[in-house]
Amino acid sequence: MKEEAKPIRDRQEALKNILDDARTAKNAVDLDFSNTEIAFSNKTDKELKRAYWLFRLMNHPWLVKLSSTMGMLAVKWRLPFAERIVRGTIFEQFCGGTTLLESQDTINRLYRHQTLTILDYGAEAKSSEDDFNITMNETIRALEFAATNASVPVVSTKISGFARFGLLEKFQSDTPLSEAEKEEHERVLKRIDSICYVASQKGVSVFFDAEESWIQDSIDFLVNKMMARYNKNRVVVYNTFQMYRKDRLQFLMDSFNAAQEGNYLLGAKLVRGAYMDKERDRAARMEYPSPIHDSKEATDDSFDTGIRLCVDNYEKIASCNASHNAQSAKLQAELIHERGLPKNHPHLNFCQLMGMSDNLTFNLAEAGYNVAKYVPYGPVREVLPYLVRRAEENSSVTGDMSRELKYITQELRRRGLQS
Repeated sequence: MKEEAKPIRDRQEALKNILDDARTAKNAVDLDFSNTEIAFSNKTDKELKRAYWLFRLMNHPWLVKLSSTMGMLAVKWRLPFAERIVRGTIFEQFCGGTTLLESQDTINRLYRHQTLTILDYGAEAKSSEDDFNITMNETIRALEFAATNASVPVVSTKISGFARFGLLEKFQSDTPLSEAEKEEHERVLKRIDSICYVASQKGVSVFFDAEESWIQDSIDFLVNKMMARYNKNRVVVYNTFQMYRKDRLQFLMDSFNAAQEGNYLLGAKLVRGAYMDKERDRAARMEYPSPIHDSKEATDDSFDTGIRLCVDNYEKIASCNASHNAQSAKLQAELIHERGLPKNHPHLNFCQLMGMSDNLTFNLAEAGYNVAKYVPYGPVREVLPYLVRRAEENSSVTGDMSRELKYITQELRRRGLQS
């Protein structure tokens, strides 16, 4: 009997593999980002109605600008109920909580829908050494917290959270630093190294966000130094590549070559970019060529070429497709399928912001891909600049809010909650 059991198990295993292969092929062909039932399966009727109301408001740029200005002032002046109003509306849509522990419910809820979490302490616009150390310590706490959650593989942060903007700008300009500035820069390096060391010890990874072009070279210098130090056996450190810049595709290739020569793995998070208006305005004001691609088509081509490079070299590049673009997400899924790669390979990842593009996130998760939500957290008054930027950027030129509203409306109608 025991001898007969093995062939039966072998046949069962073979059948299971055939079925798995069939599902893989079906999912690659039938990945449907318009499936709102899956996209909003984690939302109750009440939550969906609240999201509909919020996105309707944010679909009016003038209203967003007025509300943002008033909200910033109200919270700054500590007006009664100001923080409560923000927390009950835009904060709840885009943030996980005010603390790590408070974010646990969000983390668990996402994980129940096969979605991972990337944590980010949302405080911005800091400039003192004390503030930099506070942000460093908070990031280390987030790494330690992530190590206790199987569903939190990454913590995201910004170099400008640990370094004075003016110092990064001066370092990039090749202007000689004073002795005091050299010591300041060394402290920045130590803060970043402390973060990467903890991540390496705890089995977690770190995304370092891209920032303005006039400090990005300084950021690249620091992040590349950390990658060469910590990415020997696994990818601990990721740099971020803003593919709307004309030079970033080449820089991605150069970064890969440098990793090959330095015998370390490349960590690459690909985004389109977040500072388009700011970059173009500065270029026009200071009379130098804009670093931003002249058309959306050129940006899309740069991004998608970068995705192909990462997937084709997935054993040596751990990548994250951090885009809200459905075509780019589908492209990566198709590349994974065509090359016969495991959909859940740790080097092949997707990520979208919490509160947006649920149609991408949860349909990718349902199909078995590695996908995460980028989840900011922190006190309301600290994350408010992030929330304002989130609303203003997406209501002004990209049409993201209209797209979100369209899908939410479709789901409300599917549930019979709207005629």
